[in-house]
Amino acid sequence: MAWFKRTQKGIQTPTEDKKDVPKGLWYKSPTGKIVDAEQLEKNFYVSPEDGYHVRIGSTEYFKILFDDNKFRELDKDISSKDPLNFEDTTKYSDRLIAAQKKTGLTDAVRTAVGKSKGKDLVIACMDFKFIGGSMGSVVGEKIARAADYSLKNNIPLLIISKSGGARMMEAALSLMQLAKTSAKLGQLDDAKIPYISLSTDPTTGGTTASFAMLGDINIAEPGALIGFAGPRVVKDTTGQDLPKDFQTSEFLKEHGFLDFITPRSELKDKINHYLDLILNQPIR
Repeated sequence: MAWFKRTQKGIQTPTEDKKDVPKGLWYKSPTGKIVDAEQLEKNFYVSPEDGYHVRIGSTEYFKILFDDNKFRELDKDISSKDPLNFEDTTKYSDRLIAAQKKTGLTDAVRTAVGKSKGKDLVIACMDFKFIGGSMGSVVGEKIARAADYSLKNNIPLLIISKSGGARMMEAALSLMQLAKTSAKLGQLDDAKIPYISLSTDPTTGGTTASFAMLGDINIAEPGALIGFAGPRVVKDTTGQDLPKDFQTSEFLKEHGFLDFITPRSELKDKINHYLDLILNQPIR
């Protein structure tokens, strides 16, 4: 029956007959821009209208940076334990199992080696979806082993940070990773092997206080939150109003903490460009 001939009021489609739009077809950026999910992926997960860089993980970064998405993952079976038998609202051991099941990851960082624009590169990439990208013993160990691999094979290292900081469930063991990773990067420096640090949204806490700010070249994505404590904590502690865009990558570059900011679409070219400069090789 055509709608204009209906005489019965309140005609509704039964719930079981309604057709919902499948999830994941569209993405809405914080500025309200609606982007087709397929288009977003083709645009390196950057909203084309406002340039907003959507948070992505190691799977996406490896695809962007490694040639033909070919790489060999390093130390992929290492996973965290619960040496302190930590428990707050949930047992840490249970939290780990839930995070591993939800994300398909063993911990908050993945390390791999492969070719980027034809040159060998070791990448350690953090995943924020695994307990907020927090840095525990496994994160520190895998980054240290990635540095060891770079040392042994004379291959540049790239660390992509995306972290809420040290993992509170591991207490002092987590804080020890700051010194551990920094010491390994010092060995790379002594061996004259390039280390590039890429800070993405967010890079905070102990991650910022260690390897994220120790690169031969420190770079960031546009609009990334980078800092030690969050803006609210800093404001409450100092009692001062914070400058505009405080703790954004643009603010840090202006004040000398970053060498440059690059959009994700140019990331692979820029990283290899600077590696060529450091290694005094012909620029490709």
